[in-house]
Amino acid sequence: MIPVSIYEKLMETILAPGIKKAAYFHSEKEVAKVTLRGKRDKRDRHSTFLVTIGRPNYDEREFIKKCKKAGEPFPVKKIQVKLEVKKNK
Repeated sequence: MIPVSIYEKLMETILAPGIKKAAYFHSEKEVAKVTLRGKRDKRDRHSTFLVTIGRPNYDEREFIKKCKKAGEPFPVKKIQVKLEVKKNK
């Protein structure tokens, strides 16, 4: 079971500018993540966040394999982030 304080850290992390997704790896079989829905814009007056708890997806399983190979113990101490993709015009 993932502690409530982790969800607070995830929400604080995703509120930083430029971050699209924040994930916490509790074990090999349990991941908590928060994802920003839509795009950030200076005109936005609200934001929608999706909180997901459960089994890791493909990219997260690959990250777990790399952690195990490097000898990183679970739970992974740092929250992993994905940045927003900026399109070139």
